[in-house]
This record gives sequence, structure tokens and C-alpha cells, in this order.
Amino acid sequence: MTKNEPTPNELNTLLGDHLFTVWQEVCSQVEEKYDMEKLWNTGGKKWDYEYKYRRGGKTLCALYAKDHSIGFMVIFGKAEREKFEAEQENYSPAMLKVYEESVTYHDGKWMMFALTDLSLMEELLKLLRIKRRPNKK
Repeated sequence: MTKNEPTPNELNTLLGDHLFTVWQEVCSQVEEKYDMEKLWNTGGKKWDYEYKYRRGGKTLCALYAKDHSIGFMVIFGKAEREKFEAEQENYSPAMLKVYEESVTYHDGKWMMFALTDLSLMEELLKLLRIKRRPNKK
């Protein structure tokens, strides 16, 4: 089931002014580096909205929104996990904690980051680079 795209005003009301600004900046940074399809969906049982970045049938990442909360999900397959683990000393304790606590399913390690500000943005972009090289100059 697809949920209609929220208006900016609806998203702002849902998230609150501060998190709406965080949401916009995260989207802006991803879109600055990646040319992707952008898909809105329902957020399943836990979220109101899912906003997914995909290309060629593969998801780069997804943002989730609910009442005053933002989630940022990246799923790493085996090769991506090996690459991350080889350079994990370059990541913050907060990033490593999410990595360690994330469940690994048959299709990869599902990492969900609860965003309250932009403090993890640079590291999130590093995770996306492991997943896929930026395709915008």
C-alpha cells in the first residue's frame, strides 16, 4: 500500500520544526551526491512515512518519519559489512554501537539510526559511499 506524499507542511507538523530542518538537510545532502528515484511509502507498523532512495531496483537508504522522530536506514550486504569492518576505527562510538546492535538478516545488516540532529551526517554519507559511489559531480 502506498501512502501519498506528505506536503512539506504535513511533514513539518509531524516532525516539528527542528526535525523537519534535519530531514530537509539529510535529503539535500543525499540528493547532492546521488541521482536516485525517490519513493514515498507507508512506514509499516512503526513509522508514518518511508522515503526511499533507489536506483536500478537497489535501495541506497531510506528515511522514516513519525511523531517527532526520524529514522535513517542503511542495509549492508556481506561485502559491504566486510568493507565497513575493515575501516571501523574511522567511525564514532555512536556509529559503531548502531552497527553492533543491528540485526543481520538473510539479506543484510539493517542499520537504523535515530536522527535528532546532523551530528552523524558525515558518517552516514561514508556509509552510503560504501554502498554505492556517488553518481553526481
